[in-house]
Amino acid sequence: MALGDVGKLLLIVGAVIVVIGGALVLLTRLGVTQLPGSISVSNGSFSFFFPVAFCVVISVVLTVVINLIVRLRQ
Repeated sequence: MALGDVGKLLLIVGAVIVVIGGALVLLTRLGVTQLPGSISVSNGSFSFFFPVAFCVVISVVLTVVINLIVRLRQ
């Protein structure tokens, strides 16, 4: 792999990370992370929060997007 190809790959990965980060900030401001099905446990000074429903939604969206990209490249 040539050095120029590695540079292009790093730019694409960086752009994807920026887009994902922006989407997460936007979704958090819209309150999407508080979907029903989230696990929240707090006990004294310990608290744990895992957004199960949000993870399922993100998984479905990414699956659809990746499948569309693969089908368009063929």
